[in-house]
Amino acid sequence: MDTTSPPLDERLVTFTYRGWMFLCRAERIDDLTYRPVVRCQGRSDKPEDIELPDDTDNASYGTEAEALRHAEQQAVRWVHDRTSDGQGQM
Repeated sequence: MDTTSPPLDERLVTFTYRGWMFLCRAERIDDLTYRPVVRCQGRSDKPEDIELPDDTDNASYGTEAEALRHAEQQAVRWVHDRTSDGQGQM
């Protein structure tokens, strides 16, 4: 039985928020940091996937878990920016 983890760039977390589906991953920048990468899955009205732009100047984190947590928060903010006044609750 193979118990090794897949390479970092192949590990995806699926995240759904208010009907939008996202694929989140942590991309290794160097030996110490990761950056969040978020792709919004296409919908029937716009079938192409969209990679969300970085939403902070400092888009690097010390662990994969931190980067993934930020990716989910980034997805929530992205949805709020498109569906409400941007001041909605998280």
